[in-house]
Amino acid sequence: MAFQLDNISKQASEKKETTDSLSFLKKEITFFKSAFSNKIKEDFYTEMGVLLKAGVSLKDGLELIQNSQKKQQNKDIIKKISQDIVSGKTLSDALSTDKQFTSYEYYSIKIGEETGTLAQVSEQLGSFFARKNEQRRNLISALTYPIIILSTAVLVVVFMLQYVVPMFQDIFKQQGVDLPNITKFIIKVSEFLSSYGWIILITFIGIVFSQSYLNKKKRIKQIKDKLILRTPFIGNFVKTVYLSQFTQAVSLLTASKVPVVNSIQLVKQMINFYPLQHALEIVEQHILKGESLSESLNNHRLFDDKMIALVKVAEETNQTEYIFDRLNMQYNTQVQQQSKMLSTVMEPFIILIVGILVGVILIAMYLPMFKLSSVMG
Repeated sequence: MAFQLDNISKQASEKKETTDSLSFLKKEITFFKSAFSNKIKEDFYTEMGVLLKAGVSLKDGLELIQNSQKKQQNKDIIKKISQDIVSGKTLSDALSTDKQFTSYEYYSIKIGEETGTLAQVSEQLGSFFARKNEQRRNLISALTYPIIILSTAVLVVVFMLQYVVPMFQDIFKQQGVDLPNITKFIIKVSEFLSSYGWIILITFIGIVFSQSYLNKKKRIKQIKDKLILRTPFIGNFVKTVYLSQFTQAVSLLTASKVPVVNSIQLVKQMINFYPLQHALEIVEQHILKGESLSESLNNHRLFDDKMIALVKVAEETNQTEYIFDRLNMQYNTQVQQQSKMLSTVMEPFIILIVGILVGVILIAMYLPMFKLSSVMG
């Protein structure tokens, strides 16, 4: 059954003008849960799909899901959606008035309503958020242990600079030893840390707790995402995570018979990672000029040769949904493998860096001691 995506877009624009409710794009990888988190969304859409397939009405299904929620805040969100539906709104319209739901969810549900496949679309959204949650767990699992090691290492180096180096410095002053350049440098670093250590600590804490505000600044978000992408090991891992989400989203939209250009537009709004958003903008422009999807993807280095080759096969065989589903499975497997490798590789790398820093500090402190002992001898 066909649907009018242009009409859907017009309806969405009208809602944005009256309620300003479609500017609710959420972070794809976040360490601070929102009220209606991705885990809640996974259960919400999966349960709704099961209930609708079982013949339960949408209103009754929402009431059942509402009663199963533990947090009152989540119950209130679902209750408001249910009340909107009773008052005559569609499910997609009800979702669009709540900032907890993204435009990707709005369009997906709207497509399900237009095509009579709301149950299937709900299950697909449940699968989408299940995959996102799995990738988030992989990311946290991969980075937790290295971050603990790195934090411990930083504390050790700071302790040495803050307490150990000043002790040696007093000895050197009393003996009037001519210090090597490396020792002078370490002493200057120690003095700087003593003078500005608290300022650095407060600034770091402020940056951590102001992440949500800083991410709203487009320029800062662009710089941060570019730095993440260029970071060794982590950049490639994060890119794979977002490519997995991209291929899954395109697969779901293609299954709903959404045109390629509109799929790119929707996915671009859904994914909040600047390098991929920028790449999709370029892809969209080339498609509008008449190029194929594979040719358009080939214009940006973010997309690897494997994806471009398989997309070209999909265009020639008219198997876009199947190919993107296969690509999603491959990228998801890569995410799992890279998460394990990331943890394995970063641990010895961090230990090596810490060992070098501690070694440099010790050498810088003991060189004058050797010189002093030789003079006294």
